[in-house]
Amino acid sequence: MKDSDFLIPWSKDSLVVNYTEVLVLGSGIAGLFAAIKLSRKFDVTVLTKKNIMEGNTEHAQGGIAVALNQDDSPEFHYGDTILAGAGLCNLEAVKILAEKGPECVRRLIELGTKFDRHDNELDFTKEGAHSKRRVLHARGDATGEEIERALVEVVRSRLITVKENHYVIDFIKNHHGEIAGVLVLNQISGKVEAWLAKAVVLATGGLGQLYKHTTNPELATGDGIAAAYRAGAELMDMEFIQFHPTALLLPGAPSFLISEAARGEGAKLLNVRGERFMEGIPGQELAPRDVVARAIWEQMKDSPVYLDFSCLEQPQDRFPTIYSTCLDYGIDISTTPVPIGPAAHYMMGGVKVNNMGETNLANLYACGECACNGVHGANRLASNSLLDGLVFASMITDSLSSKTFVLAKWENVRPFKGVWDINQKGSADVQFLRKQIKDIMWEKAGIIRTQQGLLEAYSQLIKFWEEFTPSLEVPHLELGNMISLGLIIAKTAMEREESRGGHYRSDFPFANKHWQKHSVLKRGDQHVGYVSI
Repeated sequence: MKDSDFLIPWSKDSLVVNYTEVLVLGSGIAGLFAAIKLSRKFDVTVLTKKNIMEGNTEHAQGGIAVALNQDDSPEFHYGDTILAGAGLCNLEAVKILAEKGPECVRRLIELGTKFDRHDNELDFTKEGAHSKRRVLHARGDATGEEIERALVEVVRSRLITVKENHYVIDFIKNHHGEIAGVLVLNQISGKVEAWLAKAVVLATGGLGQLYKHTTNPELATGDGIAAAYRAGAELMDMEFIQFHPTALLLPGAPSFLISEAARGEGAKLLNVRGERFMEGIPGQELAPRDVVARAIWEQMKDSPVYLDFSCLEQPQDRFPTIYSTCLDYGIDISTTPVPIGPAAHYMMGGVKVNNMGETNLANLYACGECACNGVHGANRLASNSLLDGLVFASMITDSLSSKTFVLAKWENVRPFKGVWDINQKGSADVQFLRKQIKDIMWEKAGIIRTQQGLLEAYSQLIKFWEEFTPSLEVPHLELGNMISLGLIIAKTAMEREESRGGHYRSDFPFANKHWQKHSVLKRGDQHVGYVSI
């Protein structure tokens, strides 16, 4: 297997070098909130793969979970998060999430986010595995889009530099092995650039595009995680992938998310005979996501599964985005059950960080979906993802603001020393290989896993990796990252011989106390390591 710090070769002599004090990679809720708070003290530059509005945050429908309702408390939120996490949560991180959440959401409101209200009071809904109505939403089911709109307006009003269409390829280190910046493909000029900074905040999101069916946008290929791994960052809990139970399942239609808030408001899951197959399961439609996803998967072996909105009053008003999207495909949710199926939605694992967002690499921080401090355990509680990005971005800003950093000098940057060959075309037929990867991951490293299936996935991906040749085109670079991360998921899933949360092994169908620990993997490791919680 090829092994290098870098995905492509590069020369120090041929790059344009840019400088900033703090570099934020990604423009979702975590990256933008961090940039806004850091801009009070530092010169901040945000690099984003596409335009500033694109990413998983924009696609978030259901809402943001926070203990602000009168009958709620951080203690209740803490308990629900721990229960959903299937015995693998970092308790201190969950405490921070639940207790710091309210002040962070209030700050989000101060920055201009307009959450839905009823009688001038914040309107809360309930979602799976929540004991209280604590999920705030905006414009019905456009919560992420509203949050993103508000944060982008603030960023544009401040002296925060934003560089769109800048694809982060790899991290650059100084001679001491500390992170000094990043190698970037400027998609406008087609040139590779270097960006040096005192500190780098990684907030590049998840990797849903590794799977055939996903609610994630096309840019979610895990680039930041893969780059951090090549640089020597530790990855944690990469076997834990959350599959959302309800995505639109129609020929020719995208795997469009049907928010869990729909079930929170009373929508029911039905089999082809019109029967509620979740009735005998604790929590029913609002059981934890891994439970609901597997129940749907079992039903789908024999026949389609549907989500029925008919018991809701005016669902088109409460869920306008879902209503209009389904109508585009000929389904009126107010009268017709919606065909649904599970889809890859969220990654509980990511770059290993402590509760302050620090990685094992000096000057590199991470937050949001690309990071993992164990707050979600083996299964994320619904609508905790936006809160995670908000709270732990805030923790990073607190940490960074108290430290003194030195800006790296270009002459002190380590040059490229790799083993890659590179050509103009890269690996042949990128779209074909990408489809194969997505099929392999879905069938062999998806909702139901086995040792044999995972071994086959690993063997197939190894072959792709050995044949992979990069080129300076985003689809080729994404392909390399997808292969690399697929191998990591397959490897960690093979070694965890139990079922827990988002990781289900039909050959080891029960949780085992022996495995109540976090997996940790770093480039060069022959075997997965484990850290007790």
